[in-house]
Amino acid sequence: MKQIYLNDVVGRDGLQNEDVFVPTDDKIKLINQLSDAGVDKIEVTSFVSPKAVPNLRDAEEVMRGIKRKSDVVYSALVPNMKGAERALDCEVDEINLLVSASNTHNLKNVRRSTDDTFENFKPMMEFLSNKDAAIKGSLGTSFGCPFEGDIPEERVLELIEKYLELGVDGVTLADTTGMATPNHVYNLCKNILKQWPHLDITLHFHNTRGMGLANVMEGIRAGVNSFDASLGGLGGCPFAPGATGNICMEDLAHMLYFMGYEIEADVDKLIGTSKYLQTLVNHELPGQVVKAGKIADLHSVATF
Repeated sequence: MKQIYLNDVVGRDGLQNEDVFVPTDDKIKLINQLSDAGVDKIEVTSFVSPKAVPNLRDAEEVMRGIKRKSDVVYSALVPNMKGAERALDCEVDEINLLVSASNTHNLKNVRRSTDDTFENFKPMMEFLSNKDAAIKGSLGTSFGCPFEGDIPEERVLELIEKYLELGVDGVTLADTTGMATPNHVYNLCKNILKQWPHLDITLHFHNTRGMGLANVMEGIRAGVNSFDASLGGLGGCPFAPGATGNICMEDLAHMLYFMGYEIEADVDKLIGTSKYLQTLVNHELPGQVVKAGKIADLHSVATF
């Protein structure tokens, strides 16, 4: 079966919402363990204002402190020119831009309209055009908005076109609040790939309503082979009511491995790293495999 690429976002999407600050050295150890577990890409942090996201105020220290592996891409979310400069100073492999398909959500998130955010991207792209870092354009609320409801497919296609006109290297479609359904995922991705057959697409699902892994399978069926997930299922959008965590990395890797897909990630190492993460945040994580074990883990009859 085909190769599936797994990108972990716990360093940014997961830790940014925690009530307690995770110390810098612990973050570095967490990222290093993820590298050793064989994920293809790690979103290490975000170069946002420390006032906006206090839990990521150590972005430079973490990015400079991690031990990099040549076969892992180390990325960071960047909201503006200052963030881009900070990210490049830390030699990130990939810069992620983010805008919401929903204008209302974008105003809540970054206090700008969607159109104004794209205008803000233009000087950033000029600045980044001759730099080594790849540029990924993320499109939040691609599958629905808790304020506006359904997002028309034409809107998503229009904003993908805007990203491509800017010159991004790929696009991430994010289900920011877990509103995607499997049939919606399949139809949207199929139509996008029909229009842009060679577009590098990543899907970013939240498991707010329990459909995250089903959405992954429909994304694969449509032709997508790159997926974001967060170790332990940690994460969520602070600007959307009821938005719980991302799909769980070890649950996703476990499912794909036992279905016969090719993945680089080591499920056992991901489970061990998830257990370490739980000690850092000091609360139970929503992942399932870390609780139940792998389906290949058999038990003695005497234990029942």
